[in-house]
Amino acid sequence: MRVALVGPAHPYKGGGARHTTELAHRLRAAGHPTVVESWRAQYPAALYPGTQTVDEPEGEPYPDTRRDLAWYRPDGWWRIGRRLARENDLVVLTLFSPVQVPAYLGVLAGARSAGGERTRVVALCHNVLPHERRAVDVSLVRALLRRVDGVLAHSHEQAGLAEGMRGAGFDAPVTAALPPHLPATGAVVPPAPGERRNLLFLGIVRPYKGVDVLLRALAAGAPDDVTLTVAGEFWGGTAEQAALAGELGLADRVRLRDGYVPAEELPGLYAATDAVVLPYRTATASQNVWLAHEHGLPVIATRAGALADHVREDVDGLLCAPGDVDDLARALDRFYAPGAPERLRAGVRPVDPEPFWADYVDRLLAA
Repeated sequence: MRVALVGPAHPYKGGGARHTTELAHRLRAAGHPTVVESWRAQYPAALYPGTQTVDEPEGEPYPDTRRDLAWYRPDGWWRIGRRLARENDLVVLTLFSPVQVPAYLGVLAGARSAGGERTRVVALCHNVLPHERRAVDVSLVRALLRRVDGVLAHSHEQAGLAEGMRGAGFDAPVTAALPPHLPATGAVVPPAPGERRNLLFLGIVRPYKGVDVLLRALAAGAPDDVTLTVAGEFWGGTAEQAALAGELGLADRVRLRDGYVPAEELPGLYAATDAVVLPYRTATASQNVWLAHEHGLPVIATRAGALADHVREDVDGLLCAPGDVDDLARALDRFYAPGAPERLRAGVRPVDPEPFWADYVDRLLAA
């Protein structure tokens, strides 16, 4: 089957670009000629205040990649769709944000005009709807999901949301667990014996990620000598988190490192911490558990979305309720019980990506 993946690839950064690229490699290895139709400009800068691109690729680039799509060039959407339909049997639209939907509707219209029913179109939903959504988001995503031939989602919860938005008369969405697509960080730095007395939150800082919950829990439940590093892009700046840390008496225990963390800096960041904390209020799927385990670190996470699926309670991490300061505080206190950090670190095993990817490719093609 000839496949076209429409989604971000290098120089775009982060998990989305890595997933699109790795999926293309996996499809080609499975015998399906694949091309990637990436973006020249994916979002208006005003809608994505962080850094959108990086200079160095975070994995092996995919050679058959074009970068013609631009949010500000609607005249090109239909033309690209026609070309993809003429050249491929399957077109996969990778959905991260409703901002992409107008362009995808244009691509879809072009594909239908050129390929009729021969070329199938699937929406691959990293997020069916945003964690922080607007009323227009539902209308946009519903319009897309009702026009494609199939939908793939990364959890049963997300599949149910997509099914409800499509309505009656459509095939049920296919569910496939998001497979590992970790950045190439170079040599992993093995954790040295002993405790660092430092915890790490890594990733974009947005309200649904629950950094405020983590700060309150740190003040309530962690020993007084334990520090926290919050590393990633702060949408809206660091002032709000810095003010909260000050109010809680944590100003000298919290380091706010604003800015995207390049892959080559991750080993050093992980080597300086005892555990990664994921205090999400809501989640779909994330690579952060596997990324921490790749570097030998246990994870303290909420049971939001699929986070808990990859944490073995009291073996390689601890779990708590989403949005619950007291429960997270208890987890932090449990983590720093005598001997617990070393015991949990000893239980960590890196993930084997192969079975995840074999199942994922099969389910995508089934969608």
